Amino acid sequence: MMPRRLPYSDGDWIAVPLREGRGFAVGLVARHDGRGGVLGYFFSVLFSDVPTLDDVVGLGPSDALRVIRFGDLGLVKKRWAILGKAKNWRQEDWPIPAFGRREPTGRVFRVIYSADDLRGSSREEPISDEECDRLPRDALSGAGAVELVLTDILASESGE
Repeated sequence: MMPRRLPYSDGDWIAVPLREGRGFAVGLVARHDGRGGVLGYFFSVLFSDVPTLDDVVGLGPSDALRVIRFGDLGLVKKRWAILGKAKNWRQEDWPIPAFGRREPTGRVFRVIYSADDLRGSSREEPISDEECDRLPRDALSGAGAVELVLTDILASESGE
C-alpha cells in the first residue's frame, strides 16, 4: 500500500481558525508520523486574518504556549491553512517533549513518544505530581479540540 500524500510536512507553519470567528492562532508542525498523528507547537499570537510566513518570523520553540499531539484532519481537509516551511528549519530545534499523564487512581507518568508513532506511547515512567504538572498534558486531540483549546486560551489572554 502506498503511503498517502500529505499536504503538510515537518517544519510547516499552520494557521488554526479559532471558534466564533475570533481570528487565527499559529502553530508549527514539528513532527508527523505519516498516519495522521501530528505534534505541533502552538503560540499565543492572535491574528485577525490568516497570517503569512513573514508574520511568524522570530517565533521559536521557547515561545510556544502549548505543545499538542493531534490528528491531522484540519490539515488534510484544508480547514487549517498551511503557510509554508519555516525558514532555517532544523528538526533538532523542535524536540518531541515528554508528556505528563495522570490516571484516575492518582498514579502519574512521564510518557515518551516516538516520531514513528505519535499516537501510541513508546515508554512510560512513574514520576512525581510536581513533575507531571510541569509537563504538557498527554492527550491526542482532534482538530476541533485544538481549535477550542486555542480559542479559550487566546480569548482569555485578550480579555474577552
